[in-house]
Amino acid sequence: MWDFRNKVAVAGVGYSKLERRSDRTLAALTLEACDAALADAGLRRSDLDGIATSPAMPRYGGRKGVDEGIDVVTPWYLAGLLGRAPGVQWIGSTNGMVTQSLIDGALAIIGGLCDHVLVYRALHVPEGRYVNFESSHAVGADQYLAPYGFSMPPAWAAVALRRYFELYGYERADFAHYIANNRANAQLNPNAYWRGKPMAAEDYRGARMIADPISILDCDIPVDGCCALILTSAERARHLRRPPALLTGFAASAWQGAGGTPMDMEDMWDGAKDVARRLWDATGMSPTDVDTAQLYDGFSVLVLTWLEGMGFCRDGEGLAFLRDGHGDPGGRLPINTGGGALGEGRLHGMTQLAEAVAQVTDRAVERQVPGASHSLATISNGLAKSTAFLFSRDG
Repeated sequence: MWDFRNKVAVAGVGYSKLERRSDRTLAALTLEACDAALADAGLRRSDLDGIATSPAMPRYGGRKGVDEGIDVVTPWYLAGLLGRAPGVQWIGSTNGMVTQSLIDGALAIIGGLCDHVLVYRALHVPEGRYVNFESSHAVGADQYLAPYGFSMPPAWAAVALRRYFELYGYERADFAHYIANNRANAQLNPNAYWRGKPMAAEDYRGARMIADPISILDCDIPVDGCCALILTSAERARHLRRPPALLTGFAASAWQGAGGTPMDMEDMWDGAKDVARRLWDATGMSPTDVDTAQLYDGFSVLVLTWLEGMGFCRDGEGLAFLRDGHGDPGGRLPINTGGGALGEGRLHGMTQLAEAVAQVTDRAVERQVPGASHSLATISNGLAKSTAFLFSRDG
């Protein structure tokens, strides 16, 4: 097991408003979320001595994060905005998913580099189509993918979901219950972009197709906005405003599949299973100990690969599990209780982390899973840069 099990905690959570295209700058939205996280923990800006994020825009669409404060907010720029540039002792910036920054921040606290780390993710919706391919030349892997319209994540996800359907005899209608129920979860989440806009199973079955069988409702919603977390030691956290969410353990994927496409079904399964093995070894726990699971859902198919890869179902049984309501509130394993990225907005895994924290600290209010002691968060697609975290209730 991990030597520092339950020694680091999340002490505060904060959001900006999540909007499709905000009339405020990304810098302003980021400050809103960070100040909210500090207030949630009962801390001030002057208490911060560490900042971590993955600042870059995705490599597809728009200007790809070249305008500081507009479509990207780097940690050193944020330190200045917060008035903490001289006081910050440690800054972390990764090229992977922001959840790798959470790992870095936890290790910085354990190593004594800093006391209070702000981990945030700020994302911007670029002008035009979100996944527009603007270059007139395709180099590297793109030369084999872009000419066929295979340069965007929905197309990659579509191939994986089609593979799953063909292997196990499912069809899109089998996803309808879960997608509609997931939107219902978002109605109970005050931070969710889709709050106030419920949908029915019939809406899913008739949704506009993006890349068959991936429809618009199988894709998360890109937003302008930010989510921030405050990390500190478990001992310090116990003296702050909120009950701490203890970090029981984490795992990061180094899996590089041989499939040759960005989302290959078998590769994602193998990667998720590798993450699961590492997480259960680090925590000394198993799937039966988990009370609620926040599974990454940039695309609906990823819920299946994580559900099965983490050991909650056997391969091919995940969609039946969801179709039959076992992932609903009150089901065997409540999944994405705040609506996930499909319902809340695209924040690169911060949605899953924040909801996992909420569940083990009784902050989820109407959507609270009674007595939830252990909450899982998984991020990305199981391949390299993917992560999984187990948070536990204190005491």
